[in-house]
Amino acid sequence: MSKEFFRKNQYLMMSYQKRGWQRLFIFSLLPLLLGIVGSTSWLWWSWVISPVSSTAKPQRFQIHKGTATQQIGAKLEQAGLIRSKYAWSLLARYKNWQDPKGDFQAGTYELSANQPMNVIAETIRDGKVVQTSFTIPEGWSLRQMARYFQEKGWFSAEDFIKAASKVDRKQFSWLPADIPILEGFLFPDTYQLPAEKITPQGVVEQMLERFEQTALPVYQKEKGKTNFTLKEWVTLASIVEKEAVVAEERRRIAGVFVSRLQKGIKLESDPTVEYAFGITQTPDRPLTFAQVRQPSPYNTYATPGLPPTPIAAPGLPALQAVLNPENTDYLFFVARYDGTHVFSRTIQEHEAAVAQIRRERQKR
Repeated sequence: MSKEFFRKNQYLMMSYQKRGWQRLFIFSLLPLLLGIVGSTSWLWWSWVISPVSSTAKPQRFQIHKGTATQQIGAKLEQAGLIRSKYAWSLLARYKNWQDPKGDFQAGTYELSANQPMNVIAETIRDGKVVQTSFTIPEGWSLRQMARYFQEKGWFSAEDFIKAASKVDRKQFSWLPADIPILEGFLFPDTYQLPAEKITPQGVVEQMLERFEQTALPVYQKEKGKTNFTLKEWVTLASIVEKEAVVAEERRRIAGVFVSRLQKGIKLESDPTVEYAFGITQTPDRPLTFAQVRQPSPYNTYATPGLPPTPIAAPGLPALQAVLNPENTDYLFFVARYDGTHVFSRTIQEHEAAVAQIRRERQKR
């Protein structure tokens, strides 16, 4: 063999050895490189899912129905609530893998940049939307409700009245066929609604649903024991609600009105006059004779029987009182101005009670 052959072989051997050492070096370095990459990735992930700010205040965040996960992430990043929309997509995939049936839900949320991204994600997946509460007292009219919502800044009184003038018998088939407005059927109670449902129509629907759940079963249960239609029941209960201040007198007042209706005597209820003409009497400024004689279908001093529709929103006790009135001989009552009433059987007794209460009032 020539010297040239040995030199070539020696060169090849050296090349192989050199490459072997290079491979060995790379393989020995690989765990270190992987460790660095893994550590860097973990540091990035730990940072990206952490709160954006420790001093941030809560803010309203709305998700419309059908919004894609990527769009939610982009909006959250834009609002400064999360650090990265890409990290949001990764987290969403992990959440979907954990719970394939779950998903982000539409609604209005109260979120803060001081919350970790995982907490924000769980809030939206669980549908923990902002709940707004409001309370409608027993005996309020639609006009009072409308002013209340307008003063809260939710919507105008006019828009609420318009919504309450739409009688949706497709959704609420139990509503009487001959009512032009929902006066009396918007149940007085405390409500909690998602923020996006705080609209005139949304509020009206919730209040009708509460009447359907709470009041309607009471009527249906006693329907065979009363001659009142649903509208008549609610209408008389609304008058009892406005007249009765003391709970102990509620069934007695209902009994007086039922007796007057049966005997064909006008109800002569002051609240119906106030409702008819939009006035409010006080102890110092009672109704005048001119007012109680003024014609109106709602003025029960001038018009026999019940008004065309309820005059307020009766609560459950007033509704129950009309279905179970006290069996009484009383046909009259007059307010003492302390919440109680003097009840009388004859017009003479009634007029004497009225005169006595006026004398007591003048002494004060």
